[in-house]
Amino acid sequence: MEPKLSPVKLRRYDSSRRQLQAQQTRSDILAVARRRFLADGYAATTNSVIAREAGVSVDTIYKTYGGKPGLVRAIHEQSLAGEGPVAAEARSNALQTSEPDPRVIMRGIGQLTAEVAPRAAPIMLLIRDAALSDPDMADLKAELDDHRLQRMTHNARNLANTGHLRDDITIEQAGEIMWTYSAAELYELIVINRGWSPERFGAFVADAMTAHLLPPPTTRATRASRLAQ
Repeated sequence: MEPKLSPVKLRRYDSSRRQLQAQQTRSDILAVARRRFLADGYAATTNSVIAREAGVSVDTIYKTYGGKPGLVRAIHEQSLAGEGPVAAEARSNALQTSEPDPRVIMRGIGQLTAEVAPRAAPIMLLIRDAALSDPDMADLKAELDDHRLQRMTHNARNLANTGHLRDDITIEQAGEIMWTYSAAELYELIVINRGWSPERFGAFVADAMTAHLLPPPTTRATRASRLAQ
């Protein structure tokens, strides 16, 4: 005879199952939306098309994401997380706080770029193109560009605080340089248009930022010697 579950256990089980189902539904909606947006463009992709392919109602899309602008925002956030259980931004922060060698940090940033850019850049390019005629996408593009600049300035400040930034570059200038090298338009030029692999692109970004932001190795060695005295 099978043991009977108590009402409390049943409620917990039902609640956990509903949460998993809701999470799977959100994931399915985003997967379909990403595929349709990239295949057909923002304007041509309707909520009804996404709902039909995802097996949900249009009302569910509006309640969960608020329509197409919310879908694009969620897809972009999902793309930035990269692969694996730990988000790319968290891994970047951990690298910058634990690694003493700035060149290793730059190589790590390049590797994260190679991981994230193939996911995030096509969505940013979709937003850029849609922003030409859609006010919601224009607002989203401006918001995301500003957020990325803030993030890159944060990275530049980390370099400055640890004594790794070149003396002739301000934190603001360094942030703008990193903002430029992390732009989807650069990925478009080199990877999409010229056929570079993401790994080659990531290595290029790392080398470029190393050359523009870090002092020469001899200068770094002199600084380290002075600090040790």
